Amino acid sequence: MKPLIPHDTLHHHANPRARRGEPIGPRPRAVLTQEAMREAREEIRAWPGYRPTPLLALEGLAAAAGVGQVFYKDEAHRFSLNSFKALGGAYAVLRLLKSRLPAGVTTEALLAGEHREAVGEITVCCATDGNHGRSVAWGAQQFGARCVIYLHATVSRGREEAIARFGAEVRRVGGNYDDSVRQAARDAEANGWFVVSDTSYPGYMTVPRDVMQGYTVMVDEAIQQLDAPPTHCFIQGGVGGLAAATLAQLWEAYGADRPRVVVVEPEQAACLYASARAGAPTAVEGELETLMAGLACGEVSLLAWEVLDEGIDDFMTVSDAAAVDAMRLLADGVDGDAPLVAGESAVAGLAGLLIASQEPALRSALGLDAQSRVLLIGSEGATDEAVYRELVGRSSAEVMAEVATHA
Repeated sequence: MKPLIPHDTLHHHANPRARRGEPIGPRPRAVLTQEAMREAREEIRAWPGYRPTPLLALEGLAAAAGVGQVFYKDEAHRFSLNSFKALGGAYAVLRLLKSRLPAGVTTEALLAGEHREAVGEITVCCATDGNHGRSVAWGAQQFGARCVIYLHATVSRGREEAIARFGAEVRRVGGNYDDSVRQAARDAEANGWFVVSDTSYPGYMTVPRDVMQGYTVMVDEAIQQLDAPPTHCFIQGGVGGLAAATLAQLWEAYGADRPRVVVVEPEQAACLYASARAGAPTAVEGELETLMAGLACGEVSLLAWEVLDEGIDDFMTVSDAAAVDAMRLLADGVDGDAPLVAGESAVAGLAGLLIASQEPALRSALGLDAQSRVLLIGSEGATDEAVYRELVGRSSAEVMAEVATHA
C-alpha cells in the first residue's frame, strides 16, 4: 500500500484499563448523562441558525486506507464559528447566565435583550487556543454578557481578530496555554468574573461538564446519521473534552458493541498519551509548540479523564507534518472524494488512521481491516485563513470552488 502520510516516528499505547465489550459504567456516567445530553440538544436545536452538520462518506479515502468505510463529521460550517466548539462554550455561557438570573428566564428572552441590564453586569472569561474562546465570545455576545478572553503567546493574530469581532476584550499572556488558564482564573477571582473553561481542575467542574455535554449533541447527530455502528473512531486529544464527549455518547448509543476509540495527539503536546502511560493525569511541560493550535494542551481535564481512563482503547501521537499532509489530502480529495476544508486541529484523527493503516503491526493491533467502518470528527474548518493558506497552499475559498466543480 502506498503511504498516504510519510512518518518517521510512531507512538502508540494500548490502554490496559479500557473496558471493552462492557456497557458504560457509573464512573463516566457521573460526568456525562443522556438526560443532560437531551437537555442540551433541545436547547441548541432552538438556537437561530442551528442545523446538523453533514456526515460525509469518503469512499476514496477508505479505499486508500484499506478499510471498508470512512465517515467524516464535517464541522467546518457550524453556526458562524466554523468549529464544533460553538456547541460547548456558548452552551456553557447560557447555562451560567441562567444560574445567575431569576428562575424562569428563557433563552428567547435573553436573545431578545429583555434582561440586558442584569446580564450586562456579568463578565465571563476564559483562556483559549482559539476556537473555544471564539465560542465563549459568541455566546456572550448573543446573550448580552461582557467577555474577556486570554490568549497565550503563540495564538495567531487571525484567531485573536476573530474573537475580537464578537465584542470580547482580548488579553495576551506570556507562556503556553496552561499559563493562560491560570491567569484567567486569577483575574476572575480578583474581579468577580466567571470562568467558562473547557478544562476542569480541582474545585472547578460544573462549567466544563456543560461544555462537554454540549459536544455530545454533535456526536448524537453523527449517530443518527449513521446507518450502522462504526467499528472504530479516531478522535483528537487536547485537554480531553471532545474525546470524552465522543466516547461517552458512542458508548451510550452502542453499549458493549461500541467502536474501538483511539485518541490522537500532537507529539509536542501529548498529555493524554502521557497520562495513559502513567495511569493517572500527568502534565506535559514545555512550550507545547505545535501547528495543531487547538490541541496544544499540557494538562488533562480532570473531568474528561474520568471518562477516558477506562474507555479509550488506544492513544497515539502524530507529527505536525502528518497533520499538514492530512489537511492537503482532504483539500485535494482522494480518489474521487470531494475536496474538504479542514483546519490543522481537525485532522489529528485522520492522520492517526492513515498512519495506523500503513503500519502492519499497528493495523493488526487496532483490528483495522477491509470491513472496518471508521468515524472521524472533522472538528474545525479554516478558523485562521492565513494559516490555512500557508499550510495548504491555497485559500479555503479556492478549495470550496473546487468542491463546486467536483459536484
